[in-house]
Amino acid sequence: MLEPDFWNDQQGAQTIINEANGLKDLVNEYKELLDIQENLELTHELVKEENDAELAGELESELETLVERVNQFELQLLLSEPYDKNNAILELHPGAGGTESQDWGSMLLRMYTRWAEKKGFKVETLDYLPGDEAGIKSVTLLIKGHNAYGYLKAEKGVHRLVRISPFDSSGRRHTSFVSCEVMPEFNEEIEIDIRTEDIKIDTYRASGAGGQHINTTDSAVRITHIPTGVVVTCQNERSQIKNREQAMKMLQAKLYQRELEEKEKALAEIRGEQKEIGWGSQIRSYVFHPYSMVKDHRTNTEVGNVQAVMDGELDNFINAYLRSRI
Repeated sequence: MLEPDFWNDQQGAQTIINEANGLKDLVNEYKELLDIQENLELTHELVKEENDAELAGELESELETLVERVNQFELQLLLSEPYDKNNAILELHPGAGGTESQDWGSMLLRMYTRWAEKKGFKVETLDYLPGDEAGIKSVTLLIKGHNAYGYLKAEKGVHRLVRISPFDSSGRRHTSFVSCEVMPEFNEEIEIDIRTEDIKIDTYRASGAGGQHINTTDSAVRITHIPTGVVVTCQNERSQIKNREQAMKMLQAKLYQRELEEKEKALAEIRGEQKEIGWGSQIRSYVFHPYSMVKDHRTNTEVGNVQAVMDGELDNFINAYLRSRI
């Protein structure tokens, strides 16, 4: 940062500053944890000497707090892959099942929005296609915050709901599926060669909520990558130019993710693994009836309070997944 030409590249400079600040936060947190540990050891010695029940109670409470902070610190250290620190692009796509699946999509949309808000992250809706009667046909969110992608990569896969459907007059139990795709948002960190002749760009009038301008101009943008068939859409901004820029970022992210998946599949074949690797594997079940439970099938983590999970309490699942990858 002391180099004379440091500020010549504004975006590069800001990237380095953000990285430096992140490292400083880790070091400061580590030093603070060491100080707390030292103080608790001194308190422990006092408890042993004086046999003070009140002091022992305080020590126990402070120790529980320290353990929780250490667990969170360990989690921060686990988020060390190249793009973990990036913002995240999260897409939800209901499966077959009409209104029931589309309603499940809107429930997951609310769950992830609540989770992000609790983390202090900012949520922007890049694309929103409402359901015919209720719920959503698809939605794309940009979740902005340090390590947003690092956390949310744990959510990639198919989410399964079992409940008595409010849309079934016979009160029968239904099973619904929604796929969740998660990609890091890139600025200039990667080089993905997208040739002009390989893409088709369409503009149209946006269909989601977005103010009075939403249906007055063809500001929404759809980009199709012809060689792969990958399609991205963005209708977040009033400006067609800004929507196009954001859609190109989304296309970059999808193509990069596609490359990663191909590499993972090749490695799995070399290792002789039989498990499916990719977007289609079911990762978690949310059971509302005949009992109440959310279970992650990758880590066997279970939570009995379904409503808390739907209100954004996802950290148990995310933490368990990240630790399972060590």
